Amino acid sequence: MEDLLLLIHRIPFPPNKGDKIRSYHLLKHLARDYRVHLATFVDDADDWQHVPTVEKLCASSHFASLNPTLARVRSLGALAANRSLSLDYYRDASLGRWVDQTVAAHNIKRVLVFSSAMAQYADKYPQARRVVDFCDVDSDKWRQYADKKPWPMSWLYRHEARQLLAYERRVARDYDASLFVSEPEAALFRELAPESDARIGYFNNGVDTDYFTPHADYASPYAAGEQAIVFTGAMDYWPNVDAVQWFAAEALPILRARYPKLAFYIVGARPAPAVQELGKIAGVTVTGTVPDVRPYIAHARAAVAPLRIARGIQNKVLEAMAMATPTVVSPQALEGIRAEPGRELLLAEDGAAFADAVAMLLERQDNAMGLAARARVENHYSWPSNLACIGERLEC
Repeated sequence: MEDLLLLIHRIPFPPNKGDKIRSYHLLKHLARDYRVHLATFVDDADDWQHVPTVEKLCASSHFASLNPTLARVRSLGALAANRSLSLDYYRDASLGRWVDQTVAAHNIKRVLVFSSAMAQYADKYPQARRVVDFCDVDSDKWRQYADKKPWPMSWLYRHEARQLLAYERRVARDYDASLFVSEPEAALFRELAPESDARIGYFNNGVDTDYFTPHADYASPYAAGEQAIVFTGAMDYWPNVDAVQWFAAEALPILRARYPKLAFYIVGARPAPAVQELGKIAGVTVTGTVPDVRPYIAHARAAVAPLRIARGIQNKVLEAMAMATPTVVSPQALEGIRAEPGRELLLAEDGAAFADAVAMLLERQDNAMGLAARARVENHYSWPSNLACIGERLEC
């Protein structure tokens, strides 16, 4: 087996948690063909329990502790130096030393970077074949944030969008391949970095359809008689916070007027104060961390993804589809997902349209849409088939 250096911005476990889904399956896939040397950060105290599980997949590994609050403060120094805040946020001397020692000790000739900020640890090794999985165009996400925020945050986010894009372009220019989570995401980056067009590609996320299955027996977490609709995701992530705030203000009052027993469940860890405030609204429940998200999806009458800011592929949408739960999405949440609106899910742009779409699902007597969505995921979102291109990029 050949040695490979893998750089990931957050510990890739548990495999059913947000941005860790893609990185976990990537690690698992690579570990079959390479001796993987992993460097990553742990930014949540609860995640230290997962270190032994991840270590078993690796030939060697380094886990650096990252305090998000301190990292944010430290990253502000990048403003004076006209650098990307994201790079300073993930800058760690001990991790850098471990990478240098590992490359020298094992004569590393292949490097895979997951997330643009981790490329700083591979920049000094042009002799290796380097592939970066950007996942999303993160710089464009910061641009979207700037468009939604007042000054001075809008200024800060535009600064980060400019600086991070400049770094993303340099990485794409210097590395052997740049990959993204979907064809639209790759197309956007080709527009932003036309000089690297020939080395830009993508591979879709997958879904563990054995885990996210409608065929298991889940106890309902909802009260008898509730007509529950659900939103899932990390609830300290601003696009998710914005989405549920918008839905609660624009669509929920219409729905509650029609269906007094309708209940909107916001399911996800670390709910921000703004999300906790929504729990005071009649018909809204904010769960916080739950041991298993699947019962909430399985027993919901509908899942909603009313995101107004989004990049890449929304795992929450794919997971609801895999569970055969009828799903209503915004155009932003649908981007990058191969699904037929009207047959496999419903598309809505404003509050009234979301309310009408949810109402349609509440009135339906069959689950043809959910079953069609499940079939779509089974046919197009398999991890093994979607990850097949990684080996080709590393070995070319």
